[in-house]
Amino acid sequence: MDMSPESELDLVRAASAFAALGSEQRLGVLLTLVRAGPEGLSIGVLGERCGVTGSTLTHHLRILREAGLVNQAKVGRKIICVGAAYERARALSDFLLSSCCADTAEMEHDHG
Repeated sequence: MDMSPESELDLVRAASAFAALGSEQRLGVLLTLVRAGPEGLSIGVLGERCGVTGSTLTHHLRILREAGLVNQAKVGRKIICVGAAYERARALSDFLLSSCCADTAEMEHDHG
């Protein structure tokens, strides 16, 4: 893996985002938002659907928001979780899979 300063920064960001998903409850919150689609959900509905409410939900949302995985907006008096940050989630998936099988081709070349 290329360990240039730029790739290290990407590694740090990816590790931070994956760490945010290291909780079953946070992963459940994110999956609930993914299922809800781009319109997102109000905090109350999100809590009902994922089974996490109150300060625990607020805590998990803060961590997911800081990791760039959830967007929020205030609509009138309600806070709407505008849903999963799909681009960020896709970027994490791409990051994880970008080196898929790279060593296999290199090994075949070395031993071929």
